[in-house]
Amino acid sequence: MTPSWALSTANSVGSAGIDALKLHQAPYNLTGKKIAIGQVEVGRPAQFGWDKAAQQPKFKLEQIFYQNSFAKANTNVEQHATMVASVMISQDKRYPGVAPGARLYASAVGLPRVAGQPEECLSMQHVASQNGGDVRAINLSFGEPLDRDPRPNAKLDGNALFTQCLDWSARVHNVMYAVAGNQGKGGISIPTDNYNGINVAYSTLRQGIYRKLDFANLSEAPIGTAKSIESREINVGNRRSIGLVAPGGNLRLYNLAGKATTVNGTSFASPHVTGTIALLQEFGDRQLRQKQRLDVAVRPRWSLDSRRHQVMKAVLLNAADKIQDTGDGLRLGMTRTLLAKNNRDWTESAVDRVGGASPLENRQIPLDYQLGAGHLNAFRAYQQFSPGQYSETLPVPAIGWDYRSVNTGEYRDYFLDRPVVENSWVSITLAWDRLVELQDTNGNGEYDLGEKFRDRGLNQLDLYLMRADENNPDRSIWSSVSAVDSVQHIFHQIRDPGKYKIRVYFRRAVNLPRQDYAIAWWTVPAK
Repeated sequence: MTPSWALSTANSVGSAGIDALKLHQAPYNLTGKKIAIGQVEVGRPAQFGWDKAAQQPKFKLEQIFYQNSFAKANTNVEQHATMVASVMISQDKRYPGVAPGARLYASAVGLPRVAGQPEECLSMQHVASQNGGDVRAINLSFGEPLDRDPRPNAKLDGNALFTQCLDWSARVHNVMYAVAGNQGKGGISIPTDNYNGINVAYSTLRQGIYRKLDFANLSEAPIGTAKSIESREINVGNRRSIGLVAPGGNLRLYNLAGKATTVNGTSFASPHVTGTIALLQEFGDRQLRQKQRLDVAVRPRWSLDSRRHQVMKAVLLNAADKIQDTGDGLRLGMTRTLLAKNNRDWTESAVDRVGGASPLENRQIPLDYQLGAGHLNAFRAYQQFSPGQYSETLPVPAIGWDYRSVNTGEYRDYFLDRPVVENSWVSITLAWDRLVELQDTNGNGEYDLGEKFRDRGLNQLDLYLMRADENNPDRSIWSSVSAVDSVQHIFHQIRDPGKYKIRVYFRRAVNLPRQDYAIAWWTVPAK
């Protein structure tokens, strides 16, 4: 007899979810092996053989901590943290993790009555410094309610200490932070107002596929009777919060007792992103090790830039599913049409605060309020990442990425080496960091309790899709020119086939006159 839960669940790591199981198998053989990732929560996952609560060895942790010191046995162990860890590194055959071969470092912050944002920052920093300072991604499936922030009239403006710490750490430790998106009334909104990480909403099953945003996600524009509550739980102004959607509804995970249970929430969506980064980083490191044996023409495609957190952000967002491909490849091979709460897809108009338009209709809106850039797809992310890095000095292939810098008032043009097919879609994502600096009073280069951060602001980069022979951005085919987001994103259908180029333009310097950025693109070339 089929168990009742089997009718409403599916393997979120498989093709119904993020399609990562394919990467575990030949010829890819990617499991996140030797890649260090992190986890910070109120509590920590249980370690088999160390904590009595760990009944079965479903996974092995690399190291466990309490804030910035080693964890004591049987203390701060939490079921929630254990299940989040299993999404990333479970080695169970029935419910495998996204990256079962990854090395997971986990820290418990402690209960709210004894720990707050300073201790949360201390814990994040400690995890980021593990593995010789080489931790590629850290999962945050927890947060702070806005009413606990000590600032007068606190708002989600990116300047809570926890949020500033995240943006600072992402830059100085080169870590991609995957953050559980706010959900419910009141929520855990801090640090979802970050700039340099990825906030994750959660999808639930429809017709056996993770393709519908769950109603519990708090990521839409505040309207109606809930406006007074929700308006305090989304970012100030027009800046977007959600970057990606990942499976989080009706997941089957093992609890502390070693029994499978059904769970829901953004807490279990964000570790899908963290685990996917481990898979991509294993592939990138493999390419770096093989670099000397590769053909001379291939060598420039792989460098340490493949480890940059901005590259991971651009790659993951650009490879996300929006609208299902019909089989002709014109929709970039996307595997599902992702639906918002009101059943609209990414391309349809939404009730937003800017012009009542979707990202397809307003160049100042890079991402959708509810859906971000779309649904996480690990295999498509591999397809986006695997062609390697290409600079703008030569024509670039149909799919690729780059990590570069640009000076104020200047631009870089990426010329596509082949014409783009009529009626095909083009996806381009640009990502860069807000500059947050540590006010390091004792000069030790680390955050210490009592220290603060300084927000230096966000430089503005603009993104244009232009005909190859055009030089005036005002006559671009489409553009993404948000003045408040640290991401620009274009998803546009090509009506006229021909040669095109992508322009990255440094419009306005708020801090430094030179800005690093990552860019990823995916087009359909003429045969």
